[in-house]
This record gives sequence, structure tokens and C-alpha cells, in this order.
Amino acid sequence: MKRYRIGIAGYGNLGKGVELAVAQNDDMELVGVFTRRDPSTVKTVTGAEVYSMNDAESMADKIDVMIICGGSATDLPKQTPELVKIFNVIDSFDTHARIPEHFSNVDKAAKESGHLAMISLGWDPGLFSLNRLYAESILPNGKSYTFWGKGVSQGHSDAIRRIEGVKRGIQYTVPIESAMDAVRSGSQPELTTRQKHLRECWVVAEDGADLVKIEESIKTMKNYFDEYDTTVNFISEEEFDKVHNRMNHGGFVMRSGFTGDGEKTHQMIEYSLKLDSNPEFTASVLICYARALCRLKAEGATGCKTAFDIAPAYLSPLSAEELRAKML
Repeated sequence: MKRYRIGIAGYGNLGKGVELAVAQNDDMELVGVFTRRDPSTVKTVTGAEVYSMNDAESMADKIDVMIICGGSATDLPKQTPELVKIFNVIDSFDTHARIPEHFSNVDKAAKESGHLAMISLGWDPGLFSLNRLYAESILPNGKSYTFWGKGVSQGHSDAIRRIEGVKRGIQYTVPIESAMDAVRSGSQPELTTRQKHLRECWVVAEDGADLVKIEESIKTMKNYFDEYDTTVNFISEEEFDKVHNRMNHGGFVMRSGFTGDGEKTHQMIEYSLKLDSNPEFTASVLICYARALCRLKAEGATGCKTAFDIAPAYLSPLSAEELRAKML
């Protein structure tokens, strides 16, 4: 069996998830973790080797795919276009409004270097994106809705922690049940962003930090909080550790539509996820797309791809014959 060689750039919650996901796939092997910290201070879950990011380029011939596990707010817009000059890469960039810009930057760098990149993979963007595409293609006469949570958004939590004066922070996305019920009824309501979700933030502030300024910075942050009803709660570090120590998440993609003549026959598509660990699930998605990337690269592909561009068969370790016999 061919084993795909994986590198991990960044070792937070997602990086640890990727490390564990590699261990579950017999056709994967982890070359090492690359960090901007002092490697001697980083202890991995499985005992994987840790290297400085400064040493990454010297190991380019030992890695088939570098999975970049930084945050979408500031890390990935810089790291992915830079690292694709050296490696084939995958990221989980999840700032929806900036995906076209990110794609363009990565695609240009990947084509210039002859490498292949896959961006914005995970469950949303990623699996939810695919389900929106499938549903809208099947039911052209209809409306689509996406609800997230209740759960921890890694991207939004990371954005909170980048604010001056924030020591620790976490954000929960909460779907509004009445809005979901209206969609399921078939009434196809017009819902604003604010009518679909609430955002709950829990923050441990640095000593002496300006709490009013922190709250204002969160609530007015574009692409993250400015279009939502957002609450900001300041708590002690002890309470944070006791209560906010899980990374659960999930959500729903819904398509309410009609088939046949007129609007007599209502059809409802609903896809949902319930996740005990957001980062571990996202990591598992990244790993199966790493397999797809390696297969596409062997066929000569370069540039940037998204979940829309990848045939499902490329994700599975099974052969085409096995897939037809077992899953079709």
C-alpha cells in the first residue's frame, strides 16, 4: 500500500486533530509537526517529531502534503500562498466572504510553483458547501438555509483571541429554533443573518485590559460579529477552564423546494452534523482530501482546488471496484 507523507504546519487544536487522524488511516504517515515556537517546548500527542518552521523548506522532498493548521483571521492568508511555493498544501480557511480572494492568491502561487493546493476544507466550508450545491442542483425551485451550532466556532474564537487585552476567549454559535422551524414548515421565510443565529462570547481579559474596548472590538468585527446579535461575557480563568473546555459543534443545511407542476409538491432536504470535537472532525476531513490531493497531483494537476472540484471517489482509500461493490 502506498503511504502518503503528511506534514503539519501549526500545532493547536486542529494540528493535534490532524495528528490523530493520520494515525487512523493506514495509507498515511506523519513526517512531522512544524511550529513557529521553540520545537523543544512542543510535545505531540503521538510522539511525532517537531521541527521549526524555518526548517520546513529543507524537508520538501520528504512531504507529499503539508496541512496548514493556522487561523483564518491572520495566519492562512499569508501562510498558504507562501507554503504552496514549497509544498502541495491543504488548509481550512473559513472566512466565507474572503474565499474568492484567498483562492486567487493561492492559485497564482501554486501555478507558478507547479504545486497543488486545496483550500477551505472542513465541514463548513467543505461538506456543507457540497450539500448546498447538491440540494440547489436537485431542487432549482426552492430556497437554501444553513444553520450552525450550538457549538464552538474555531475561527471566531481565534479572532477573539487576537484582540488586544484578551487572554483567552471562546465563541458559541447558537441557531434560533423558531427560524429553523419556519424553514421546516415549507413556508420558505426570508431570514436575515441576524434572525438565524446568536453569537455568545466568553472572554478572560488580561489584567488591566479595557473591557469596554474589547467588547466593542468584538461586536463590530467585520465578517465575524457585526451582522449578529452578540453577547460578550467576561469571566475568570478558573470558570473558563471548568465550563468552556469542550470543542463541540454542528449544524444543518436545508433546502425547501418544489417539484412537478407549480408549487403543489413540497420537497425538503436536510443534512446535519453533531460533533463532539470540531477540530478532530475538521482534521478528519482534511486527511481524506490529502489523499485526493496526492492522487490528483499524480495525474499532473496544479493550481488551487476546492471541495467542488474533487470527485468523491478520490477521497476513499477503496478502489473504484470496491466502491461500486460496497457503497453504490
